Amino acid sequence: MKPQASRNARNRRRKGSVRATIRRTADRPRLSVHRSGKHIYAQVIDDASGRTLCAASSVSKAFQGDNGSKTKTETAVVIGTEIARLAKDAGVEKVVFDRGAARYHGRIKALADAAREGGLTF
Repeated sequence: MKPQASRNARNRRRKGSVRATIRRTADRPRLSVHRSGKHIYAQVIDDASGRTLCAASSVSKAFQGDNGSKTKTETAVVIGTEIARLAKDAGVEKVVFDRGAARYHGRIKALADAAREGGLTF
C-alpha cells in the first residue's frame, strides 16, 4: 500500500470512530474542528436541524487584525475562546467535541482547552 493511501485509510478509520461516538449524543450540538496546514476552523452545528449555530476561523476578517505574529497554537487558543463566546451568545453551553480525523494533540487540544475555559462544557 502506498504511504498516502495508508494515511488516508487511517484518517477515515479515526474519523469514523469519532463520529460513531458523537452520533450517540444527539441532544447536544456538535463543536466541529477542522485544521489545515495554515489555518484552523471551528463551528457549532445543530445536527437535528442541519444548521450551523456559530462559527469562528483564523481566516475571518474579525481575526485578521493584529494576529499575524501569533504562532498556530496561539491562534487556536484565540479561536477556541472566540467560539466559546459565540456559542454562549447563541445560547449553547453543552456541546460534543468533534475533532474529525485529527488527533487530540497540539492545536486541536489548545482550541478545546480554550473553549472549556471560555465556558463550554464537553
